[in-house]
Amino acid sequence: MRELVKRFLVEIRKEQCLPSDYFPGGILPAFRSNELVGYRRPDTTIFFSAISCFTLQSLLPQLDAESRDVAETIMDQIKMHYGEFQNKDGLKTYNFWQTRPSRHFPNGYLLGNFEHFRIPDDVDDTSFIYLTSNPTEEELSWLKQKLVRHANGTQQWIRNTYPEYRTLRAYSTWFGKNMYVEFDACVLSNVLYYIFAYDLPRNRHDRDSLSYIRSIIETDRYRTEPFRCAHQYPRTSLIIYHVARLIAAFDPEELRPIKSKLLEDAGALFDGETHPMYRVLLATSLLRLGQVPERIATEAFEEKDFKGFYFFIAGLLTAYEHPLLYRLAPGKLFHMHWTCRAHCWTLLVEYEVLYQEALSRKQLDKR
Repeated sequence: MRELVKRFLVEIRKEQCLPSDYFPGGILPAFRSNELVGYRRPDTTIFFSAISCFTLQSLLPQLDAESRDVAETIMDQIKMHYGEFQNKDGLKTYNFWQTRPSRHFPNGYLLGNFEHFRIPDDVDDTSFIYLTSNPTEEELSWLKQKLVRHANGTQQWIRNTYPEYRTLRAYSTWFGKNMYVEFDACVLSNVLYYIFAYDLPRNRHDRDSLSYIRSIIETDRYRTEPFRCAHQYPRTSLIIYHVARLIAAFDPEELRPIKSKLLEDAGALFDGETHPMYRVLLATSLLRLGQVPERIATEAFEEKDFKGFYFFIAGLLTAYEHPLLYRLAPGKLFHMHWTCRAHCWTLLVEYEVLYQEALSRKQLDKR
């Protein structure tokens, strides 16, 4: 395990150490694409860097000294760039892209030239940056209130969800006073992780966010219509991965009724999944939920195994609440896919560490 983890960390570091016209040194290179129209561009986003930093941070206690040093170097290099993605007016929220000036849809020829396509700061990037930095008590309290001000029903009501969820006062994916309200089970899992990690006071918005997550799993909607449940992470295995991480870390009382179903569904999907990286996500989720699936031979992984793996997407029609456009929104023609090799190597580090930890526990239990 040690040698494998070390190898994967070296791969991440290699990616990070290649500054270019598109990627400043320290940022993990990412690309956005839509293969159906032959579109592919390098993308200077903080998203994959921040989530990789968060994942490595969570694994530090299980790493040996040499691997820990490499991981901390990777993390330090990433954190140096957080300020470039901070709110354009200096508030302590963060954007998917650099903000001063706005570099939305960077390195392209069309969309970045139009203000219409500039997106507001988002809850996802903000949560991961808060989780991997040292926010003050004042900043933590301020962000909690900021989340409330953009939650459903505070300024406007959600429209692009199932009718029975429209009165839930759950958190929205987006900041920005003119931005539509959106529920995404994975984004909600991430913001709730931030709230639980810093032990912030709970409120109705937290409870309703947990209720949304519980319901989409109880009703099986997250399997039959994952796009409607998580616009940015529209695949059941991605939803399982995020919810399992939240449960493993904090075991929220509201999610205990669906834990056994989540475990059963993850096992069934793992048995039928053919893509190596989605299998890794499901295996990691099973490990977090207390089950040890058959080992994945990650030592045989190469970059070709990352092809077709999309951890994050943007639905280009989800911003439009017109019923006809929303019915078209799940179509892959209207999706922008983001990929990041370094994040894939990070997920392999995570899997190997959790797998070996589970094996060690098993051996101790047998004694």
